[in-house]
Amino acid sequence: MSESLARSLAAKRTAACLILIAERIAPRLLLPVSVLLLFLSAAWFGLFRLLPFAAHAALLSLFGLAFLAALIPLFRLRLPAREEADRMLEARNALPHQAIGVQQDRPATDGAFGAALWAEHQARMARTIESLRTGVPQPDIARFDRQGLRAVPVLLVAVAFAYSYSNRAGLISDAVHLPVAAGPLGPDVRIDAWVTPPGYTGRAPLFLTARPNTAGEDMQGSALRVPQFSDLTVRITGGAAPTAVSYQADGDAAAVEIPVEDAKSEADGKASAPKDVSGEPAAAPSEQTATAPGKATTHLAKITRDGTLTVGTERWHFAVIPDAVPEIAFDGGPRATVNAALEVPFIAKDDYGLTEAFAEIVPIDTPAADARPLYPAPEYRLDLPRRNAKDAKAVASRNLSEHPLAGKRVRITLVARDAAGQEGRSQPQEMILPARRFFEPLAGAVAEERQVFALDANRVDRAIELNEAITLRPEENIPNLTHYLLLQSAKGRMETARGDDMLRGTADYLWEIALGIEDGNLSLAEKQLRDAQQKLSDALERNASDEEISKLMKELRDAMQAFMQALAEQAMKNPQMAQRQAPENSLTSRDLQKMMDQIENLAKSGSKDQARQMLSEMQRMMNNLQAGRQPQMQNGQDNSAMRQQMDKLGELMQQQQKLMEETFRTDQALRDRMQRGDPLGTDPLFDQPMPQEPGQSQPQDQADANDPMQQMTEEELRQALKDLQSRQKQLEQQLSELQKGLEGMGAKPGKGFGEAGKEMRGATGQLGQGQGDQAVGSQGRALQALREGAQEMMNQMGQGQGPGQGPGQGVPQYGQNGRDPLGRRQQNVGPDFGDQVKVPDEIDTQRARQILEEIRRRLGTNSSPELERQYLERLLDMP
Repeated sequence: MSESLARSLAAKRTAACLILIAERIAPRLLLPVSVLLLFLSAAWFGLFRLLPFAAHAALLSLFGLAFLAALIPLFRLRLPAREEADRMLEARNALPHQAIGVQQDRPATDGAFGAALWAEHQARMARTIESLRTGVPQPDIARFDRQGLRAVPVLLVAVAFAYSYSNRAGLISDAVHLPVAAGPLGPDVRIDAWVTPPGYTGRAPLFLTARPNTAGEDMQGSALRVPQFSDLTVRITGGAAPTAVSYQADGDAAAVEIPVEDAKSEADGKASAPKDVSGEPAAAPSEQTATAPGKATTHLAKITRDGTLTVGTERWHFAVIPDAVPEIAFDGGPRATVNAALEVPFIAKDDYGLTEAFAEIVPIDTPAADARPLYPAPEYRLDLPRRNAKDAKAVASRNLSEHPLAGKRVRITLVARDAAGQEGRSQPQEMILPARRFFEPLAGAVAEERQVFALDANRVDRAIELNEAITLRPEENIPNLTHYLLLQSAKGRMETARGDDMLRGTADYLWEIALGIEDGNLSLAEKQLRDAQQKLSDALERNASDEEISKLMKELRDAMQAFMQALAEQAMKNPQMAQRQAPENSLTSRDLQKMMDQIENLAKSGSKDQARQMLSEMQRMMNNLQAGRQPQMQNGQDNSAMRQQMDKLGELMQQQQKLMEETFRTDQALRDRMQRGDPLGTDPLFDQPMPQEPGQSQPQDQADANDPMQQMTEEELRQALKDLQSRQKQLEQQLSELQKGLEGMGAKPGKGFGEAGKEMRGATGQLGQGQGDQAVGSQGRALQALREGAQEMMNQMGQGQGPGQGPGQGVPQYGQNGRDPLGRRQQNVGPDFGDQVKVPDEIDTQRARQILEEIRRRLGTNSSPELERQYLERLLDMP
């Protein structure tokens, strides 16, 4: 027998011995395993909890003795011999003539012929044992358990396990806990405990019943992580003795007893507010903190700190996930609009979501100690983009010119709240609260009279003196008899007012008089429009019904119609202002009607967040509507010079855009020339390069016809890339000259121009080195910085920081930055700065829909190459 065959046979013989041992052990394990399963069944069914001490000890001893007795046959196990292993292998492989034993046998006779014959016989038998199979153990347990009783312990332990997992009727550890005396948990007690995270976290309740955390466990490794402010509920049913429930926060010396929920409120179905059990001193057990025997009670608590819950002998340790305080800050400074509204750009965030944000406005000047303001501090709510938004960035616009603090210096602090009631505050900023500008001296005097006693009701005598001074010579100062009678009526109201409510009504009356003197019904119609918008915004905030939304939308349409009618009447009274308004800057009632229809459709379809956002945009649009009130006071020559500079800026941005596109095409052509194995096609739908599979490139003659760069050599392309350096340098010089021109006119170029110059210098150097890819990135950043700088300049012009401009002058009367109030690009109104359109035109929306449908159609075509499919999928993932 060869050496390799001998090693193989030895390995197969060892495996056969192990299989024989397993076949002999299996029947002998049947009895001890059955005893063990019966023990587990008794423990999980709670049998050890129910038995008294003597029966408990006797049953435990019985199981122990039975298990030891069942192990005796294992000690009598006889290991198999080598011959038995050989016989098993011969039998399972059906080998005749004892093929394995022959390899070790010797012939009984001597002689050359006999030896040769025996060697040939061994060789033939060796060939039959080259591929022996040991098989698997075949213990034949049925021969030892002909009645099938082995199935009874298995079924019993399965039922017991399910019962113990659902109701915790028993534990394996109960077998070793001998009941010396009646414990805190009676034999028929049941504990149900769970933690309910706050609804705004979106987490599911955590049931503690199946999660014991005993005192001997590692608290750090077995702590249950729950969100802060989670509600803890412990319900105890039955029990022969009261069960104490307590919570000990980490770091506290003593535990805090969790009281029982009021029985009356529980019977009425009203749960009392959970008690915060963190950081309070321990209370002595009483009838309120322990469970009465035989009665179901509920304990409620709120988890705010890491700690351990103890219910009788059971313990659970909690690790609290902190709820961060919301963060909010100004995204730029607060500013006034054309119509004296206050715009507040802000940015806010929270880990679970913001529920409310507002601006806190307080006067800087300290009022007198005995001052009695008739109005509280102005309310300024910040509209969040959506409910429970984790990140919010928006611009709020509110008209506070009616408040008595308008025109006074105030301190503004932004406040954000989350669902837990936590508040985050921004750094305060100071400004003069925008006030309405009255061009009629009489209207301004009436507004001042109102402000005097509205800020301090104790100064109503001073307001009466001002009224008398205004009406001293009515034939000269008050040409309209109606206005004179209204002022006399207001004076009588101030003299006969009793209490702050009557004075508050008089202040409102004086404000309406001032608005009527200023521009008749226009201001009153504008106030009614703002009130209708605010009512609709509040209804959307509280998820009002469709019927209420329809009613408020009707009120908004009526108020908008009245405002547009008053606006038309005002334009008829002031034809010079109407002539100054360009037709392309006008806002028609059809545009407003379309916007209101969209708001109503969004609200009724359930998209109330989008409806609120669109309503906020409309409010902001109306606040920036100049409405033809203000006279044009700016110097025409300065305004013309400023517009020329802005036109130059627009041309500069267009040239930078073209240069960036040319740089990209040149660099792309150079890359194609260097990598002939990866041609690029052009997607006619998107007008941008699209990767293609090898073998699918366009014909060379078609590519040459479309792009002359394809005919250039690699060296020519590199030189063309370097030639663009001089053009980039010229644009950099033009930007420098533009900045000097703006500074000479008294304007202050923003930091965006400085960033653009820095990026242009970087692009110039990169083009000189032939780094087209890096140059395209620098040019793109320069273009974005130019747009930001242009927007800053337009804001300065709108706020009266330009040459010869007053507040709200120097910009088109409708909209800002060359756009109408709906955000669409206007024609012939100045340079195109390339900024983004907030509300797309209908044709753009239709085009975008067609593109998406074409992408989905191509993805649904199985014949599309894999590389093209990946490209289209990336297009769908683009923001």
